[in-house]
This record gives sequence, structure tokens and C-alpha cells, in this order.
Amino acid sequence: MSDKTNPGHFFEDFRLGQRLVHATPRTVTEADVGLYIALTGSRFPLHCSDTFAGACGLEAAPLDDLLVFHIAFGKSVPDVSLNAVANLGYADGRFGAPVYPGDTLTTVSEVIGLKPSSGGATGVVWVRSHCVNQVDEPVVSWVRWVLVEKRDPDSLAPESVVPELPEAVPFAELQVPAGFEGAGYDCLLAGSPHLWEDYAVGERIDHRDAMTLEEAEHQLATRLYQNTARVHFDQLAAAGNRFGRRIVYGGHVISLARALSFNGLANACRIVAINGGRHVGPTFAGHTISAWSEVLDKGALPGRDDLGALRLRTVATKDRPCADFPDRAADGKPDPAVVLDLDYTVLMPRRG
Repeated sequence: MSDKTNPGHFFEDFRLGQRLVHATPRTVTEADVGLYIALTGSRFPLHCSDTFAGACGLEAAPLDDLLVFHIAFGKSVPDVSLNAVANLGYADGRFGAPVYPGDTLTTVSEVIGLKPSSGGATGVVWVRSHCVNQVDEPVVSWVRWVLVEKRDPDSLAPESVVPELPEAVPFAELQVPAGFEGAGYDCLLAGSPHLWEDYAVGERIDHRDAMTLEEAEHQLATRLYQNTARVHFDQLAAAGNRFGRRIVYGGHVISLARALSFNGLANACRIVAINGGRHVGPTFAGHTISAWSEVLDKGALPGRDDLGALRLRTVATKDRPCADFPDRAADGKPDPAVVLDLDYTVLMPRRG
């Protein structure tokens, strides 16, 4: 029987320096924007209103930064993580040119690290992925590492190479979109008077709101990103995993946490970096997601008095409100309710 299907890469198929050109470039549309809002409830006005974005110096409302990330990420799944056991973490994520409806996105990845697991049946693969638009402008790049199954547990393992990654993207290296001006930002229309000066390092914010995940919604969201990982869709395959059911794509949880963070961080208008993050625990349909955030750092941007940077840590929980900021226990282990721990940097207007 002829078999022309893609089985995905197993651990022994990866090699250091390997370049993976991911299939299916994607021209994004206003329909993608509307569907993303329907699935997440995101309300950040810069991504909702052409007139609001135009007052800030942009040509139109750009796509939500996480929508761009998820579409770019989804391209990498068939080549990187189709046979993954788990996505272990993110680092050194950088957002570049804004993406507008009509732009076409293409993603490539490079293998930058390999480490066999001690059990022999799996290994960790690090890749650096780059997404560009139709004129080859970088729009987002990131590093992630995944635990991938081996096709043959007895196959020869490569020498371990673990890449060195920065703790955070330096403020001086953050990219502000060309033409973007904080002076035109309208706090009244944004829904909050709190600007960069109003936030203090160490401050914690309970975002108060919550969203219950529905089976159809999380699968539709994942299909929007053309993420083909079986664990999110195939109940017959998922019945054999340790949970016995489909797992919600972790990126969808990131988007829900970001949408919830609007209540308290409404003027965190653009994500410019993903410094690090991990999916602490699995999420399933029926779970209710809540979130809280902490200001890890804040800094001025070189030559700018209209915009500042906030480094945030957002923690999402399942079936537990965040009024008491569920975090880590005394032994350092996460609270059982915690499902996401994300470190990222945003731009926020200053009073100037």
C-alpha cells in the first residue's frame, strides 16, 4: 500500500542546524480578526478599531499579537511537534512589524538544541522559529522546546546540546512599530486611566473575570491557527493518553489569560516580547480560567517619552478565582490550580 501521508518528525529525525520550511503560507483577513475576538473576547482597542490605531500613527488596526503568534506557531506543528509528548517552554520571543489584514505570513524553524531523555523513549528538541510577511519583514520569532517521542527507543541518541537563552529580552532591544505614537492614545476609549507611571514593580493585579472553556470553542480556535496536533482533536487517539481526553491547546489558554488581563491592564496595548513561559498543567473543556498578573519590571524606552515597557508575569488557573493570587507552595511546586505561568513584555503609553 502506498503511503504518502506525513507521519511527523520523531526525535531521531532532528539534527542540529536543521532548517525546517513550514508549509502553507497564510494570508490573514478581517474574518480571522472577528473569529479571534469571538473565541477569546479580547478587547484591546488598538486591535479592534482602525480609527483608534490611526490616531496612534498606525495605518489600521493590526492583528492581535497573539493571533499572529498562534498562526505562526501553528505552521511549525506538523514539522516540530506532531509527535510531541509536551510543549515544555518558550523563550526569547520578539514581535516585529505589525500584521494587517491582507498580509501573508510564512514560518521557518531551525533546530538549535537536542537532548535525549534518560528513559530513552523520548528527547527534547529546541527550535528557533521565525515568521515573516510578504515583503520579508520579521513579524515574530521565538524559541520553544518540546519533548518528542522516538520512533525507535533503541536508536542511537545524538550528543546533547542545550542552547543558552536570555532570561528576558532587554528593554533596549524591544521593537516599537514604525510610526506608533503614544501621544495619540485615547485612555477614555481604551477603558482605563492607568498608564505606565501608575504601575509599580511587585504590584499584583487580580483580573477578577473568568471564562469557562467549551469543547467546540477550543477546537475551533486551534483550527483557526491550523495547528494539527492530534491531542487537541482526536478523541480516539486521546483515549490512550494518561488523561483519556483531548487537551486544550496551551496557546488558547494564553489568549484567554491575555483577554482576561484587560481588566487591570487595559492600556497594555502591544506585546513586544515573550520572555519565558510554561504550561504548568493540562486544561480541558469545562474548566473555568481565571488570571492574575504581577509587574516584574518596568523601563523607559530609548529616546521615547510617550511609551514605556512593562515586564509582566501572568498566571492562569483552572476552576479557582485569583483573589488570593494562587502561585507556588512552600516547596516551590505550583498550586494545583495553576495551568499557565507566562513572562512577557508590553508597551504602555506614558503621560509624557
